[in-house]
Amino acid sequence: MQLLLHQVDLRLKHTFTIAHDSRDVQPTLIVELRDGDYRGFGEATATRYYGITIDGMMAAFESLRDRIEAYDLMDPELFWADMQPYLVQNPFALCALDQAAWDLWAKKQGKPLYKLWNLDPAQSPLTNYTIGLDTPERMVEKMQELPWPLYKIKLGRPEADLSIMQTLRSHTDAVFRVDANCGWTVADAIVKSGALAELGVEFIEQPLPADDWAGAKAVYEQTVLPIIADESCIVEADVDRCAGYFHGVNIKLTKCGGLTPARRMIARARELGLRVMVGCMTESSVGISAIAQLLPLLDYADLDGSLLIANDPATGVTFEYGRVIYADRNGTGASLLTSIA
Repeated sequence: MQLLLHQVDLRLKHTFTIAHDSRDVQPTLIVELRDGDYRGFGEATATRYYGITIDGMMAAFESLRDRIEAYDLMDPELFWADMQPYLVQNPFALCALDQAAWDLWAKKQGKPLYKLWNLDPAQSPLTNYTIGLDTPERMVEKMQELPWPLYKIKLGRPEADLSIMQTLRSHTDAVFRVDANCGWTVADAIVKSGALAELGVEFIEQPLPADDWAGAKAVYEQTVLPIIADESCIVEADVDRCAGYFHGVNIKLTKCGGLTPARRMIARARELGLRVMVGCMTESSVGISAIAQLLPLLDYADLDGSLLIANDPATGVTFEYGRVIYADRNGTGASLLTSIA
């Protein structure tokens, strides 16, 4: 098995702004595992908020190159368990490696990954399309560029959030989801939940800072809308902690370490009666196609990362008015364009 690393700068169609960050370019690392004619792909982005850099991920892979390339990949779950101790401090790198392993394994089985997991695409929820924080006028323009049945709206300016939502509602009948990215207070979240419900908002994602568990409890008990954990739900142990503090969890593969732990997190969330969402970073079609294999297991999906970039270096899943369409290929369906392959 051969390990190849592809560093790519993803150019965003618009400056992407959330409560704690703005960016025009998203550096990403695409990991390729090659075995004869078979090629498996995975991806992880650099993220300042979590201290993840491309150089750090590449250094981690170089330190493991001999171990990875000598591995006999028969079982992706066992491969994850064997690699995790070496990448425990770099879950983003572990995620990319895990995605590549599952993709390679499924391609060698001659089937799409979701079929090997006995999942039915007919059970898949629609994915939202994200509108980054901006002036209300620019946010309306972004919505109008891509008519969609549901939008996730990035907020986090407490004094302006409701007026933004009122403006957006006047231009569409689509379902809204709101993501405050830790930018609100307890009072903000409780008071705004009622007004947002009247504006057709389905749920609020992570209104408070990740470590404000007392605040999360208060919001959980008094909110009009469901509250979904994001930054408060990073790894497997966090799912149990979120029960009784949130109505659901948003699982990010890069943060938990890949498809392998994400599947366990979904199963545990179901046992606890939590709603389940899987989200993305601003990833190419490599990462999005991997995440999409989980769709039939979910209540909510946020898989629009590849729609936000102007220079996707890969092909894979496509989208049709919120519906995710799997590529007619084995594995995750991801394939690199020849310009970087």
